[in-house]
Amino acid sequence: MRISVQSEDFELAQVLKGFGKAPNTGATVSFTGLVRDDTGTLDHMEIEHYPGMCEAAISKIAEEAATRWSLTDCLVIHRYGQLRPGDQIMMVATAARHRVEAFEAAEYLMDYLKSRAPFWKKEVTREGADWVAAKEADEDALKRW
Repeated sequence: MRISVQSEDFELAQVLKGFGKAPNTGATVSFTGLVRDDTGTLDHMEIEHYPGMCEAAISKIAEEAATRWSLTDCLVIHRYGQLRPGDQIMMVATAARHRVEAFEAAEYLMDYLKSRAPFWKKEVTREGADWVAAKEADEDALKRW
């Protein structure tokens, strides 16, 4: 299992090299999230975190996924700092004996990272800046787990 909270971008092929190579792995799933501009006015997003606490919280979420779905490998990368529309913001990768477990674990990680990982996001537009509030839909997504 590997957790990384970092400011620098990542090269998907490089971080996935060697991922999920355990002999009992039958499936790998990866998801990469991008900064999106829903309104056409986003200049950039500023993402802040509390070092140490953030990595510990993500590790706990990843360990829960690894146990629940018997993962053979797990990778979480989340970026912080100033990110522009189209920039990679995060990724998760899971490996398991079967595809259903790999997909479900990846979805679980994405849902919990969105709602429970201690990141604070500010959207900066031409009109000003606003902190991103929690969304009810994100909280609702956790109910299925």
